[in-house]
Amino acid sequence: MSTEAICQALMKGRAAEVKTLVQQELDAGVKPAAILNEGLLQGMGIIGGKFKKNEVYVPEVLIAARAMKAGMEILKPHLVAAGVEPLATAVIGTVKGDLHDIGKNLVGMMLEGAGFRVVDVGIDVSPEKFVEMAKANNAQVIGVSALLTTMTNMKHVVDAVKESGVACKVMIGGAPVTQAFSDEIGANGYAPDAASAADLARKLVAA
Repeated sequence: MSTEAICQALMKGRAAEVKTLVQQELDAGVKPAAILNEGLLQGMGIIGGKFKKNEVYVPEVLIAARAMKAGMEILKPHLVAAGVEPLATAVIGTVKGDLHDIGKNLVGMMLEGAGFRVVDVGIDVSPEKFVEMAKANNAQVIGVSALLTTMTNMKHVVDAVKESGVACKVMIGGAPVTQAFSDEIGANGYAPDAASAADLARKLVAA
């Protein structure tokens, strides 16, 4: 058995198999961090790369993410016991007035797949709520999603974060959002898709 088998099963979206394999690896004395990095995160990373290149689509990403969650249920207590910390914490949500959540949910899964702890504050989120949740969770990144009619509300979030003095990077995304718009409102970054959002979050945290 190896972490490679976990990676392969995850990519095929076989949640029950991932659970079994994770347990087997733990029983065999494999370190929880190795199972996480070489098995679960590796698999999600490959799926993310394929998603970027349009080699797989949203349904495949969703079932892979579900398989990852199943594996994490078994692994999480062991990671905590071993003192393995998440890469960073990201607060994600959809702006005030916007009730769409498919894109946000995908980004959340990709961030988890990149080793982040994700705090999903949901839809129709006020700038104050973003700031409050970032403070409460000691977050390093805030991810804000919007569609056309609510894009302007992203600026309110960026402004609220700056005014609050929270040391948090704001990244934005959504179908109509562009790099130019991100620059215009003073966000720290823009990602065109969920897999790119995970890469961007990593870069922002490293910086």
